[in-house]
Amino acid sequence: MKPPHGSRPGGSSRPPSDRGPYRGPGGQAPRPPGQGMRGDARAGHGDGPNGGRDAQTSQQDGPRNYGSRPDTRPQGGKAHHGGKTQAKKPQDGTPRADFKQRAPQDDFQARTFRDGGPERLSISPQRQRGYETARYSSDTPKGTVWLYGHHAVAAALSNPARRLRRLLVTEEGEAAIVKLLPPPWAVAPERVDRGRLDYMLGRDIAHQGAALLADPLAPPSLQSVLEKSGVIVVLDQVTDPRNVGAILRSAAAFGASAVITQDRNAPEETGGLAKAASGALEKMPLLRAVNIARTIIALKAANVWCIGLDAGGKPLSGPAFGDRRVALVLGAEGEGLRRLTRETCDEIAGLTIRGGVESLNVSAAASVALYELSKR
Repeated sequence: MKPPHGSRPGGSSRPPSDRGPYRGPGGQAPRPPGQGMRGDARAGHGDGPNGGRDAQTSQQDGPRNYGSRPDTRPQGGKAHHGGKTQAKKPQDGTPRADFKQRAPQDDFQARTFRDGGPERLSISPQRQRGYETARYSSDTPKGTVWLYGHHAVAAALSNPARRLRRLLVTEEGEAAIVKLLPPPWAVAPERVDRGRLDYMLGRDIAHQGAALLADPLAPPSLQSVLEKSGVIVVLDQVTDPRNVGAILRSAAAFGASAVITQDRNAPEETGGLAKAASGALEKMPLLRAVNIARTIIALKAANVWCIGLDAGGKPLSGPAFGDRRVALVLGAEGEGLRRLTRETCDEIAGLTIRGGVESLNVSAAASVALYELSKR
């Protein structure tokens, strides 16, 4: 019996060509030509024609024979830029798991393959930093919001219910706020340049040189709203913060008592909402209801007449309701009232529109309806 091959621990008497690729003590197959040690063969690096490990891999992997292929991938392998490459099973019987190649790294981070297909690539941390906004910045503690714009900031400074943290203003922004609300203010202003605010809030944000870091307002209870007079505005999944802000502004202008939105499918209190409200966010109570239909039922139980606004209803007339307490229910942008919301309302009314226009924006429709209801 012939002894095992002397240069291969645990080998057999058969020559290497009969046994397939050699597996060393670590159980790993040799690297494909041009790859070298694991993690060292990156295309495009080093001085050699196929990377920086040409001399090393030539000693470990034996002579190179690429044939007509210009790259170092095994014949029949897959290529995926930025990810790992997993070759097909070679013709010599080597298992597929024994042939792996590492593709060049680029600006994307590679992820593993699943079921033979590449996963979605993720942006590198270096590029991701460029997409971070103010809500992820260290200048924005968790549970706070940046309010911006002259009227929104001045109204928040004058609201004793607001907890204020920081006030950043440019020279022009501070002068404009002084005209709206003379100092002293509850928080000392910090003078910054416009570039600092652009970096924190975004270059597309019209901050007008003023930004106020504050805690969101605590929503009042429905019972406290029912104790006041005025129309109650109910928003059924109105999701645009600018529309919600504009409705808050119209509600304050026409003497409404509160605005109710849905807790889940409605925008949070943001700087864009506050700027669209132009100070009305500090004056108009904003409630959040878990279920709009149940809220309408609760309003009806408190002798509030609920009117759903829809183009298919009869024309809305304020004097027709006399001295009754009214709740105006508005549907989402484009979709209108949901079926259950419509069925829960006491009646459906619409607006008289002329000139070939089919409908109005929800905030514009709210303004017209609130004006009509103010004629009572």
